[in-house]
Amino acid sequence: MASELLTKILDDIKTAMKAHDAATLGTLRTLHSDIKNEAMKAGAAPAQIMDTITDAMCIDVLAKSVKQKQEAIEILKKGGFLDKIPEEEACIAIYRKYMPAEMTEDEVKALIAEIKAATGAASPKDMGKIMKELSPKVKGRFDAKRASALVQEALK
Repeated sequence: MASELLTKILDDIKTAMKAHDAATLGTLRTLHSDIKNEAMKAGAAPAQIMDTITDAMCIDVLAKSVKQKQEAIEILKKGGFLDKIPEEEACIAIYRKYMPAEMTEDEVKALIAEIKAATGAASPKDMGKIMKELSPKVKGRFDAKRASALVQEALK
C-alpha cells in the first residue's frame, strides 16, 4: 500500500469492529469508501486502487468531508434539527484525528509574507501568484476562504 494514512484508517476500522463501536466503524467505512472513489476518479484500475492512494489524496478527501459535515451542521441549525448536530460533530472529530495539525492564523500570515517576498507580489492583481504557492501548503490545515482574505489584507 502506498499510503500510511490509509493503513492507519484500515487498522482503526479493524479496532472499531473488535470493540463493536458502530458509530466510529460507520464513519471510517464511509471515509475509506470516499478515498477509494477518489482514486477511481483519478483513473486507477480496480486492481490497483490501493496502490495508487497517497497520503495527499487521503488528506484531500478528509478536508472535503470535514467541509461537507460543517455545511451539514449549518443546514441542520437553520432547519432546527439540533438533535442531529452532535452526530455530525462526532464525525468531524474522527476525521480530524487523521488530518495534519491545523495552522494558526499567525503561521499563515508568516507564510504569506514569505511567499509575497519571494514572488515580488505587491498589488491585489498579484493575488493569484500568492494563492498558487500558498494553497498546497495550507490545504487541509487552514480554511481556504480565510487564507484568501489574509492574502487580500497583505496586498492592500
